[in-house]
Amino acid sequence: MKTKSTQQEILLNTRASFSKRRWSEKNPEDATPMSEREQLEKACWNGVFWEMVPEILSDSRKSMYLWQINELNSFIQLDLSEYPTPKENYYSLNPYASLPTKSVN
Repeated sequence: MKTKSTQQEILLNTRASFSKRRWSEKNPEDATPMSEREQLEKACWNGVFWEMVPEILSDSRKSMYLWQINELNSFIQLDLSEYPTPKENYYSLNPYASLPTKSVN
């Protein structure tokens, strides 16, 4: 019997004002200069996104883990899941992945 895995995609707009703010370092003395996008990505890897969007992640936080971050043209895609599983591009929020799978009428 197949077990169902919960998967979640979050797209963070890198041109929005919230993504341009300075993200504090855990160890400021070890900090190296980074772009705003790199700071946001590092903050996501450090778990800050749980505080950024608590309403999206409310009940799923206990069993969801950040498995992958994809940097795209104007946003960062966060892939969350209980464990890593293949995704179907047809259902993706990422327009670069899903649009080629849609049928043209």
